[in-house]
Amino acid sequence: MGNQQKAKQYERLHLILSLSETVLSLLLIILFVSSGTSGILKAFVKTWSPDPYLQLLFFVGIAGGFLSVLLFPFSFISGFWLEHRYGLSNQTFLQWMWEKTKGFLVGLVLFLPVFIVFYYFLRNYPGTWWIWTATILFLFSVILGRIAPQVIFPLFYKFEKLDDEEIAARMKRLSEKGNFNLDGVYRFNMSKTTKKANAAFTGLGKSKRIILGDTLLETLTPDEIESVFAHEVGHYAHKHLLIGVITGTISSYLSLFLAHLIYKALVSHYGFSGLDDLAALPLLTVILSVLTFFISPLSNMLSRLHERQADRYALKNSSEPGSFLTALEKLADKNLTDRTPSPVVEFLFHSHPSLERRLHFAESVLSKG
Repeated sequence: MGNQQKAKQYERLHLILSLSETVLSLLLIILFVSSGTSGILKAFVKTWSPDPYLQLLFFVGIAGGFLSVLLFPFSFISGFWLEHRYGLSNQTFLQWMWEKTKGFLVGLVLFLPVFIVFYYFLRNYPGTWWIWTATILFLFSVILGRIAPQVIFPLFYKFEKLDDEEIAARMKRLSEKGNFNLDGVYRFNMSKTTKKANAAFTGLGKSKRIILGDTLLETLTPDEIESVFAHEVGHYAHKHLLIGVITGTISSYLSLFLAHLIYKALVSHYGFSGLDDLAALPLLTVILSVLTFFISPLSNMLSRLHERQADRYALKNSSEPGSFLTALEKLADKNLTDRTPSPVVEFLFHSHPSLERRLHFAESVLSKG
């Protein structure tokens, strides 16, 4: 089987599994509410405690636990079996389970306070809860952006300052050229979990840094690594992180406002006691998921524009611009990327332009000099 055919199969299976899991989860939630089971569970948890916030935690814990068990086969097939089937994973089953458990626990610590604050606003400010919730989410995202590189990421990977003097010198030059004062350039042991390779721009303020997977450093030449770094600097030079925060915040306010209107109408139509009725609360998950599905293509369009701008920056500022094309080719092969996805799939789900589009764009930039 050719690598491109293999990549198409991998991407197709991954998409099918992801969509199937999402659709099934939404159907199960709708059934949970429409069958009256959510009302039964609400009455049950009320016997455990008179405190509404403890009732909320019991309700979500039990309902979420059952849903996770029912959906675990999808998680296993897409997250473990598929990655091994196509030779992309370095994890044993126990390692995979531990990483999932660790991710759940970290998410619980981070998002539980936000969830309780959301419910407080829903109970006490039913007409404007969406405004306060969106504001809290904005503040939370800013704080998370500041602490993630130093506090959260190291819980999953080991980060070390890049010790290659040649590459470090090239990156220092690019950083100075882009007025990019970063905390540092770090390598991390991405090979701990996967054979895929990646790099990313992370952090806000003084915590901003560029991280390079060890798999990427081992796969690419110094010229290619420099071009990938230049791409990440391009995101900074074009203020993509700031734009992302602004557009994400606007999207959050809009999504929560629309969710409020729809949720309020459903609560009234089906005779629930109020917006904070635990039996109705799962409907809000369904509403937000559907709204996200329709809004995501717009954010993906913006993301693809940002990627093209960062690509152009890399081509204009790398020592060997042609190395960016070979880097894209190597990373696509290593990550089993479908070079020519369906235009519909690319529009709906891809945050990056397809490889063929990126290569064509890069060639046109280089030809113009």
